[in-house]
Amino acid sequence: MIYNLAEYLRQPLKIGDKPIDTRLVLAPMSFLGHIAFRELVSTYGGYGLLFSEMCSARAIPGENRFVSPYFRWRDAERSRLVCQIFGDDPETMARAARRIEDEGLFGVDINLGCSNTRICRRNCGAALLKDPDLATSIVAAVRKAINCPLTVKFRTGWKDDPQLAVQLAKGFEDAGADALTFHPRVAPDRRSRPPKWAYIGLVKQAVSIPVFGNGDVFDRSDCIRMLNETACDGIALGRMAIARPWIFAEFLGHLQTHPEIFREAALELIRLLVTHYDTIPAIKRFKRFSFYFCANFRFGHALYTRILNATEMSQIETIVRRFFEKPPDIHSRPNMNFFN
Repeated sequence: MIYNLAEYLRQPLKIGDKPIDTRLVLAPMSFLGHIAFRELVSTYGGYGLLFSEMCSARAIPGENRFVSPYFRWRDAERSRLVCQIFGDDPETMARAARRIEDEGLFGVDINLGCSNTRICRRNCGAALLKDPDLATSIVAAVRKAINCPLTVKFRTGWKDDPQLAVQLAKGFEDAGADALTFHPRVAPDRRSRPPKWAYIGLVKQAVSIPVFGNGDVFDRSDCIRMLNETACDGIALGRMAIARPWIFAEFLGHLQTHPEIFREAALELIRLLVTHYDTIPAIKRFKRFSFYFCANFRFGHALYTRILNATEMSQIETIVRRFFEKPPDIHSRPNMNFFN
């Protein structure tokens, strides 16, 4: 049983032949885990790995990392960044993985979890779970193409049957995956029901490679409970990391939070978005971030509405500064109505 969370999370873990310093990682999230947000998280520290937004495998070989909206990074994060790719063709995925390895990133992650209709219609993401042979052949092709760590993010499948997830996990390990991130929800479920953490335990029992649990970890007690109930090797934090980018450092005992940290984080993200993106992409990304960030506050819906209606980044900055002129009422646990 784990009683001292920080002590456990500080234990190093090997992914393939590369060690990571902590057992908390930033889960891959489209339109949220971008270069500006990752830089914000890096100012607090505490993470073992950062994952990029999902990137199209077809596009990666020809992408310019300095202008691409998704396939981009800071040199300072290169050694701890995993690039997530999606696609439906083994050789295309292998070519993309070779480019990622050539760039010196920590590793490659294969997206088998995105259930967005646009992605699934292309037979990518979670759609591939309907065809385990193709999914495992993609993992095998990528494994053959690279030597750096290879991870897979996946869901339960399209039916609520944990044995499907167990068989998938075994197949991915046999195909050469070095670690798995498992989100125990069926693909059509957009968080309408709680994730079934017990399934994480079954997946962990079935493989010998590290398994990161993912889904509804919002505070220290959730983190301890998932680790104890599932025996997973680490935790991939998603929405909660967006709401509180310092959560990795907080869980590891590296940071004592204070009310001002919310204001400071929002303003710093505005600055970083303006640094890394043109105006329209920066505004869009801050609005997506604010959906989760505003869940922290008692009057978060009003703040979110004002940000959503803003048309200039300077206007958003003014809205944020005015909101914090009086100390807001902060929820100990974010408003779940935002998160679902």
